[in-house]
Amino acid sequence: MYFTDRGIEELVERRGEEEVSIGWLGARLREFVDLNPEFETPVERLATWLARLDDEDE
Repeated sequence: MYFTDRGIEELVERRGEEEVSIGWLGARLREFVDLNPEFETPVERLATWLARLDDEDE
């Protein structure tokens, strides 16, 4: 189990029934990076990965 699994499990337990917009998610990611600039690269990679999930070329 990766360390991040605990955070993912907590997210699912606390907010798993909620629906959010991509706009809301983008705003929360920007807010997180503003507060934690050292995580800019991993957040950018996650956002790019999520944006391209349906791309058949990748």
